[in-house]
Amino acid sequence: MSEPLQQADIDREIAALGAARAGERAAHPSRDYAPYRSTSLRHPKQPLVAVKDPEAIELSGPVFGVTDVTPLDNDLTRQHLGEPLGERITVRGRVLDRDGRPVRGQLVEVWQANASGRYLHQRDDHPAPLDPNFTGVGRCLTGDDGGYLFTTIKPGAYPWRNHRNAWRPAHIHFSLFGTAFTQRLVTQMYFPGDPLFPYDPIMQSVTDESARQRLVAAYVHDLSEPEWSLGYRWDIVLDGPAATWTEDGR
Repeated sequence: MSEPLQQADIDREIAALGAARAGERAAHPSRDYAPYRSTSLRHPKQPLVAVKDPEAIELSGPVFGVTDVTPLDNDLTRQHLGEPLGERITVRGRVLDRDGRPVRGQLVEVWQANASGRYLHQRDDHPAPLDPNFTGVGRCLTGDDGGYLFTTIKPGAYPWRNHRNAWRPAHIHFSLFGTAFTQRLVTQMYFPGDPLFPYDPIMQSVTDESARQRLVAAYVHDLSEPEWSLGYRWDIVLDGPAATWTEDGR
């Protein structure tokens, strides 16, 4: 049996790939990114299939409406009878297109680990406690200004077995559908100053520094609510040069 990969091995791979791509300004990394081990199993290996009638897919795809999203869906701390454990936070932002225009009525979905770094999922066997008052999923529709708001608990870091002593920085997963379900964007929002950033191959796979920084929310004290929650702001740009990095197909 081979020895488990050490952090030094991952660091060397990331450095080698960075040197090979020196001078490039691609915000999106290769879908087969060796330091992120599961990409070799998950990335597409066959050419994309051209769809002859894209509109037909939209007509037969899933639909949602305003009545499907309830007032409690965007407050992950009020979905159960008891109070969840952890640091309460609010995350606000706007969903914009490439020209900075708001995207109204956009379905924004989130999912995350609890404060102990544990997902409510049958395949998560991380030996950290589950929280009976925290499910870790939410959704909302953007307003006329493209704005969204979630109240939740700051997630904890967790091990992910990519290599020896591999830990994911705290993050919240986001999903958006653009103007159609075939335009889905899936990404992750991180928290400022996380000491795990240099050790995370997923974060390091985004080699463009400006694109990497766009994945990190900003703490905004004026968005914090006295004796209630700390406030973060994170805007999402769906396309164009300033687009938010997506993990689709990874």
